[in-house]
Amino acid sequence: MESRLPYSWVKRIFELSRLAKYRNTLVVLLAALFVTPVTLAVLRPMAAVDLARAGNHSAKALSAAWGRGDMVVLVRHVERCDRSNAQCLAGADGITDRARDVAVGLGARFEQLGLAKADIYNSPLTRTVQTSTYMFNQASSTQDWLFKCRKTMLRDIRRYKVPGRNLILVTHSECMSALEQSMNFSMPSPGYGLSLFLTETSASKAPTVMGYLDAADWQRVFKP
Repeated sequence: MESRLPYSWVKRIFELSRLAKYRNTLVVLLAALFVTPVTLAVLRPMAAVDLARAGNHSAKALSAAWGRGDMVVLVRHVERCDRSNAQCLAGADGITDRARDVAVGLGARFEQLGLAKADIYNSPLTRTVQTSTYMFNQASSTQDWLFKCRKTMLRDIRRYKVPGRNLILVTHSECMSALEQSMNFSMPSPGYGLSLFLTETSASKAPTVMGYLDAADWQRVFKP
């Protein structure tokens, strides 16, 4: 006598076979749900540290790197006159008169760190030339790549950084943004006079981001 499975069993087997067809797809979807957030977290740009709020060790770490000549500092020019209602220092393509004191104060901070082992460059635009002149009481070397910098900023930094000597670059917010993209880090939109600190410990290794300081925050890290 032929035996037959109960209808309920047949129906159950049929349903399981249908589910089995989609099992691999389900596994892939579940894996994607787990992997995607992890991948996004890994690829998310590293946030640059605000050194004024990073604790007392910031000054020691920065001073140590500076003493070894491992530092690269990008300084955004001080307040530009053509985007301000303040009185111009000279022409509208330069800085404001009130920004002159900010530049002098920044220069004093770098003098406090020591300039004996520092190479200083600025972009050719009037506002960066004026900023650099008031910071260091003399004109520094003008470099076009500190203005025409969208695709070459990191490459040129490495080309001009001399082992054992610090590199100070008076430049523009656009050049800092170009460096953000090429080094995959993030920071707030740089204000006038902001300093961005990188360290390069070896000519064979790309520099790393140490952090940034707003012009008004130096006294929070370095005592006068």
